[in-house]
Amino acid sequence: MHTRTPWSATAQADIENSDILLERKILDYTYQFYNTGDSLWIVALMPNNGKIAFRAAFAMNGCFEVSNIFDDQDSIVIILNSKLGSYELRVTFPDETSPLLHYTTSFKANIPLMIPFWPRDILPLTQNGSVENTSGKIHMEQFGSRSGLLFASITKPQTGSFFYFQNLTSLSEYCEVTQTESKSTVGGSWPEIGFQLPATDKLPLPADKAFTISDAYVVFTTEIFEQTSAICENFLNNLVKIYKVLEQPRIEYNDWPDIAQKVITDLTYNKGAWTQNNGSPYLNAYLCDYETPAESMVQLAVLTPFKEYEKWSGEKQPLCEDLIKGLPAFYDPKIKCINRWLPALVEKLDQSEEQKKEMVMDSWYLHHPLMNLARLALQGDKTAEKLLLDSIDYVIKVAHHFKYSWPVFYNMETLEIIKAETAPGEGGENDVPGSYAHLMLLVYKLTKEKRYLNEAEKAAKKLEDLGVNILYQANNTAFSAGALLELYKITNKKLYLDLSYTCLSGLFKNVQLYDCRYGFGKNYTNFFSIFPLNDAPYTAAYEELEVYAALSEYFVQAKDVAILPALKTLIPEFIKFAVSRIAYYYPTMLPKEMLSEEVKTGEIQADLWVPLEDLYNGWEKSGQVGQEVYGAGMAFGVVPRQYIKADKDFLIFIDYPNQFTKRGKSVTIHLDGDKDMSCNLKIIKLGDRSIKMKVFQNKELLKAFHQSAKLHEYEISGQALIKIEW
Repeated sequence: MHTRTPWSATAQADIENSDILLERKILDYTYQFYNTGDSLWIVALMPNNGKIAFRAAFAMNGCFEVSNIFDDQDSIVIILNSKLGSYELRVTFPDETSPLLHYTTSFKANIPLMIPFWPRDILPLTQNGSVENTSGKIHMEQFGSRSGLLFASITKPQTGSFFYFQNLTSLSEYCEVTQTESKSTVGGSWPEIGFQLPATDKLPLPADKAFTISDAYVVFTTEIFEQTSAICENFLNNLVKIYKVLEQPRIEYNDWPDIAQKVITDLTYNKGAWTQNNGSPYLNAYLCDYETPAESMVQLAVLTPFKEYEKWSGEKQPLCEDLIKGLPAFYDPKIKCINRWLPALVEKLDQSEEQKKEMVMDSWYLHHPLMNLARLALQGDKTAEKLLLDSIDYVIKVAHHFKYSWPVFYNMETLEIIKAETAPGEGGENDVPGSYAHLMLLVYKLTKEKRYLNEAEKAAKKLEDLGVNILYQANNTAFSAGALLELYKITNKKLYLDLSYTCLSGLFKNVQLYDCRYGFGKNYTNFFSIFPLNDAPYTAAYEELEVYAALSEYFVQAKDVAILPALKTLIPEFIKFAVSRIAYYYPTMLPKEMLSEEVKTGEIQADLWVPLEDLYNGWEKSGQVGQEVYGAGMAFGVVPRQYIKADKDFLIFIDYPNQFTKRGKSVTIHLDGDKDMSCNLKIIKLGDRSIKMKVFQNKELLKAFHQSAKLHEYEISGQALIKIEW
């Protein structure tokens, strides 16, 4: 039996003893509206007689008087008055094909009000008895600044499941005037769950102006989900149902080729980005951090996308040669593997953190630089190939020692575990088996030796026992998803495809699917941001870049696989918003007043095209961790994926994952997203030569929605065949 608060103790009896204000039947679901005095409830009656109640309005210290009800085929509007102010409840059913409820509540106070408490808005009901006798399983819920969602199954009585989504964009004005936050507002303890309006403790809610205080969407089903694969598939499907009816922010275009040139200039000439050892230059992890030894991960995190950009541009980049020249010095003969820290500089480690000690390895840091060496080796780089193959046996030895379940920190020489778990009972770095599998598949591709494929399979199977909790670090989970898809394509074992979906569910659970338009958050677009860790309080430049790159590759690899249709919506849309959004990590794009005066590592130079590590929502300043040089590959990663060099006189930009072919004076682009969504195509003229262009979508001639001498812009269907002729 669950305990109750006063705000739920009498709720079921209050509903049962009240008259129905209004009733609406949609498909097999019936929605009943009740005024119980201090609350206006919407009760959803499921096809199997289960009931769920939603508190759409709360009168605080008062009772509601219904002053008007407007009901037509499209919407229901209920106007409520109380001693403290007036409420407007607006209810719609946006999808005719599925049971999707949408309710929005606004409140206009009569006097300025401090609001110290607000009850949760979801209550499972029983046919007979009390709400404390209900039981359920919360599969997913909001943490911190992530999407305001809750996905749960009601198991007693056997009612079914629901997916609840609070559109926190709509709450921005309330948070701005009261100086509150929309963080961790959706959750709760059974049976009182759902959304809780942020309590005011700084500024009152002003009088005589209406503020949106709830904007909720709910998808219902009679199924109860227990298996991880079913939970993840339904999570993704429901998220798409909500996404398609959400208002999305305007996409902004950033001139990424120009940004890439600015980054090259700043990396070349800013001494704060570099340190020297034995005549070789090495990138610092953070700007002006000269105390910490050079790291292999940092060099390769910039070098790998830089080489992609070099190939795209057709111009040799001297910085690439500098970075490659310094790589062999990271090989440590003591362990026969490249090390995290430059061995010649380990005496500089100050031991201020657990990993800042000689021979202490953070598990994912072992595999990450080797993945990038493998990518360079596959492009023909012999230095990278030698370092990779000289190190790989050590990596396999470590995997066998830990039986494919890696701790957080261990000693590289003795393999002694230094820190076993991220938190008590949470396990180690859960997604490392997936990133190890990804590394093994890259080496398998390079060498064609089957032992690496066998290693990948053994590691991948370890992910099966983790349920929905695979994600440790978002970029590694994204690489894991790609490795599992590849294993499915090689072996045809559905287990790997299901595990791939589990990884992707972990990623899309960890996004911010709203635009924070209050505090410092209103200075940049943050819709569809992804957080680097499950509990990270900020989004991070490098991890966002790698998730973007990994999901772009996932979509290419999935072209001959019948993947879940929801992913054909979510992945391209994530990429579209990432390309629009991640330029805001550059401090040059932000107002100086939102940059932190105190920096954990190094310093911030606000005019430098090197990204901040950390962007915060709301009232916290950004750049508290530092300006991360290892995120400087961001522009180099975006340009080759989104810009097509079709001719010396123009570029083609498209913000969806795409595959293209060029023949003579035409380019054909294949988009395999969602036909209900759209993306942006731009033809950017580089010279003064007059060029006549024609753009066709599915053989129909398209007209540009904006056209100038230098730029033609088109809106394109998410699933289309595009042909450009000139």
